[in-house]
Order: sequence, then structure tokens, then C-alpha cells
Amino acid sequence: MKTIAPKRRPLSPGKSSSPAMETTVITGERVVVAVVVSRILLSLPLSLISHGFSLFLLSLSAFLVEIHAETSPSLLSRFTARRGASSGILLGAVTLPSVMISKLVQITRAISLHEAEQDELAHVTMQYWAAAASCCAILIYLSVIMSQAKKIESLSSSSVWLTRVSLSGTVLYGVACFVSLSMISHTGLNTSLKMLWMLFHGLAAVKLIRHLLYTFPSCASIGEALLVTSGLVLYFGDFLACTIAKIFEKWIPEDLVSISYGIKRTETGIIVQGLLLGLLFFPMVFRFILSIYESFLRKRDVQQRKCSAAAKSVIFFVSFLFFTIVAVPSWMQFVHDFHQHPFLWVLTFVFSEPLKRLSLCIYWILLIAVSVSRFYNISRSSKVERILLRKYYHLMAVLMFLPALVLQPKFLDLAFGAALAVFVALEIIRIWRIKPFGEPLHQFMNAFTDHRDSEHLIVSHFSLLLGCALPIWMSSGFNDRALSPFAGILSLGIGDTMASMVGHKYGVLRWSKTGKKTVEGTAAGITSMMAVCFVLVPILASMGYILSQGWWSLLVAVTATGMLEAYTAQLDNAFIPLVFYSLLCL
Repeated sequence: MKTIAPKRRPLSPGKSSSPAMETTVITGERVVVAVVVSRILLSLPLSLISHGFSLFLLSLSAFLVEIHAETSPSLLSRFTARRGASSGILLGAVTLPSVMISKLVQITRAISLHEAEQDELAHVTMQYWAAAASCCAILIYLSVIMSQAKKIESLSSSSVWLTRVSLSGTVLYGVACFVSLSMISHTGLNTSLKMLWMLFHGLAAVKLIRHLLYTFPSCASIGEALLVTSGLVLYFGDFLACTIAKIFEKWIPEDLVSISYGIKRTETGIIVQGLLLGLLFFPMVFRFILSIYESFLRKRDVQQRKCSAAAKSVIFFVSFLFFTIVAVPSWMQFVHDFHQHPFLWVLTFVFSEPLKRLSLCIYWILLIAVSVSRFYNISRSSKVERILLRKYYHLMAVLMFLPALVLQPKFLDLAFGAALAVFVALEIIRIWRIKPFGEPLHQFMNAFTDHRDSEHLIVSHFSLLLGCALPIWMSSGFNDRALSPFAGILSLGIGDTMASMVGHKYGVLRWSKTGKKTVEGTAAGITSMMAVCFVLVPILASMGYILSQGWWSLLVAVTATGMLEAYTAQLDNAFIPLVFYSLLCL
């Protein structure tokens, strides 16, 4: 995709770019983040103290960088951030490491009950340090950018002091991570390999966040881009490590080098991970094929040296089919040793329980067809506000995913992957304007966008689906917190929807002078989530699920999640489910 040069404007529109800008150190979002991090740190066992110390330092470093960025927004003016959002650096930096350390707490409990192996603990530990390394590298990158910008602009002494402190704090965090990771490694070679792997994650994260912010201007805040970047690098790095380990296992004798990585993967997990990563790679493959075709036209001295729309469409669909049917499944088979084509395995899996799974598919198709056609007509002819119209899709997500999660959780894992793959493919077609579907698809999707979307990238449907899917995917294996897989459905489908609807209709008291969130809406969101939990817990208990979470802990998790929804200016579909999930795991 062609890189679009961003216009130079301050990070937070509407604010002055003067060096002496005033900023509020204590905001509602930062207080909620502090509460969430404190809750996690207080729940850590002694074996995870070093991890907790690194999370504390990461939070402190991100806080200093965010204060610096919002005090002098012109320092990051090279990036065109999403309008109406704060930088979100603190929330973006701590969310994914918080999720991983909460998962570590859960696995530690499982090991004490002999329900999990040490390999799983080692795997999630590496995932935590990889996420922390990605966030740390991006914070250092932002600090360096701001320190370079201060040399050009005449800044106040307080801004210069913030520059030095934020950069020093982030570097100190990196050193602390190095020491902590060295302490849990048993050999020098083991430590060196881990450090090299962490360095790879950090460099890849910096490269990727620069690409995202420059290629898709005005599509995300810095914090949102930070979360997406660290998540993608972690997801890709995990699959790459599996591939490297498989290469060593197959082609290098064990007596020379023996490398093992991770835990035993399920067929569903490999298919979803391979398909999604393959689709994310496809735009680069397609662009490369187009460049080869256009260079061929130039060599043949053809008058039309640029690829026509019809030729572009043909090349797209042919390369797409080859990539998804041949190349990506071959990658999956190499990593997991499928005995048949992965897509045939999917068909076998679906038809292993045809009545339940096909009935569920028919139910989903009918619900989507009726809902989308109805809401699309309303969006074109009615005066219903866009924010309320979008919340109907949140309710639709509850109707779709809640019964499936209770009755067919394994099939839902696969269905989420298939739905995300379809969304990615459609977004690629829309962005490239591939005929004959590109332009109609663009017009259709614009009917459901809001201020958080742009023409370059429409993210709302991705964030809603991922917000519901990620807690379910991360709850695979041992799970003694029966409500944790429901984190996305409860927080987005119930809490966020009720908060918006009640706040819009009955809200009077606002949390801030500039924001739209109301006290009444937040109270409705928290109350509705607790009410659904009261109903859901007995149902899960009757089905044999493990229930070991206290109501007080659940109340803290629900309240913190509701307050984050009230105060954050970030994309709530992305952050709220992950924060809620991390609190439910404790």
C-alpha cells in the first residue's frame, strides 16, 4: 500500500502547540490505569515479584512519556494521530503486559494444583517479556523523537526536564528487564538467546508502529497504535518461533542443536493463527506482484505502463486464491504436521457434530442478514444517532456469541478466526478498490463509521470482533475463572451498550466538562454487567465449570472496567475487554 505522507499538526487537535502548554497530570484514565496495575501487583505471588517490578517500572516510564508528549504535543507532530483522542501512551503500554502477567498468575495457581506443566509457564513468561520488550522499545523510540525535537524548538526548562526524565526512566526500565530476565535463566547461552529474541521484538515493534502511523494517518492515537503493534509483533513472533523450532527439528540433527519452543498447539489455533498472519502478509505479496507486472509492461514498451483496473482485479483474485489455498495451508502443515489439507480438517471438524454446528452457522447467517439489512436501511433513512446504531451491533454480538460460548466453545474459536479472516480480506479489497466489489463495499462500510474511523482504515468492526474473541482465545487450557472467556462479551455487549444507551437518554451528570460520558450511563453499565454475572454464574456452575472467583474481586473488576469506559478517549472496544480479562484472571 502506498505510504501517505501525514500533514504536520499537533498530536491532540484543538490544543495549543506552544511549549508552555498546561496539562493535567492526574486524569480519570490515569487513575483507573493506576488502580488496575495496583490490583495486579497486589495479587502477585512471590515467584512473580520480578515481573511485577518490571510492570511497575513500565507504568512509570509510560506515564512520564505520556506527560511529556501531552505537555508539548508538537514534539510528536510528525505523526498524524486520530482526532479527538489523547495520546493514550500509558494505557497502550501497560495493557498487553498486564494481560500476560495476569495469565502468569493464573498458570501459577494451576501448577500449584498440578493442573499445568512448567512448559506452559515458561511459554507465557516469554510472552510477557516479549510484550514488555515491544512496549519498552516503542517508549524509548518516542522519547528519542521528543529529545531530538526539543533541540529544534525552544522549550521551557520543565519540558527539557521531562525529556530527560522520561528517557532516563524508560532506559532504566529496559535495564531492569534485562536483570530480571537474567535471574530466571539458568545458562549464559539461554540468557543470550532470550535477550536476542527480546531485541527482535523491540526492533520489529518500532519498525511496525512507524509504518502504521505513517501509512494510516488519523486512524489511531499513539496508544492505540502501540497496543496493535505490540500485539501483532507478539502474535507473529510466536508463530515465527514455532516455525524456526520446526525447521531445527526436521532438518538439523538433535545431537548438533536441539531447540524447542512453546507448548503443544491445537489444530484450531494453528489454522487461525496461520490464516490471519498470512492475510496480513498478503498486501505486501500483492504489491510485489503488481510491481513485477508493471516492470514487465515497461520492458515490453507497452503504451499503458500502469496496471489497468481489470488486470489489477484479475491479478488480485488469482494471487489471493493461490496464497490462501496453497501457500498459507502449506505453512500450517509444516508447523503442525496435518495429515490432510487444513481446510479439509475444518470441514471434518464442522461435520463431526453436524446438527449443533451447522444449526449454529444457520442461526448466525440469519441473524447477520436480518440485522445488517435492517441497520443499513436505518442508517440511510433515519435520524437515529450513529453511536446508538453501532451499539445495536454490540447487542447482536451478545446474541451471536453468548450461546455459542456456553454450548460450543471450541467451534466458536474457529468461527472467530474465519470471521476475522473475512473482515481482513474485505478490508484489503476496500482499501485497494478492487473491482467490482471495492467501491460498493467502501460505500456500505461508511454507513457505520464514526469519528474513530477514516477512509484509510475502518477499524470498528475489527475491534468489536477482536474484543469478543481475544478473551476466549486466551482462556484456552487451564481456566479456574469461568467468567474470563466472557470478558469481551460482557464488557462490550452488555456494559458498554447499556452505558451508552442509558447515558444518551437519561444522562445528566457528566464525568468531565469536555466529555460526553455520564455518571448515569456508567452506573447502568456496571449494574448491568453485575446483573448478567449473577445470572451467568449459576448456569455455568450447573454445566460443570470451575467457579473459584469471589464476588468482591468480581465487583472490583467490573467497577474498574466501567470507570475506564467512562474516562478513556481511546478505542474502548480494544482496551476494555483486555483490561477486564486481566482483572478476571486474578
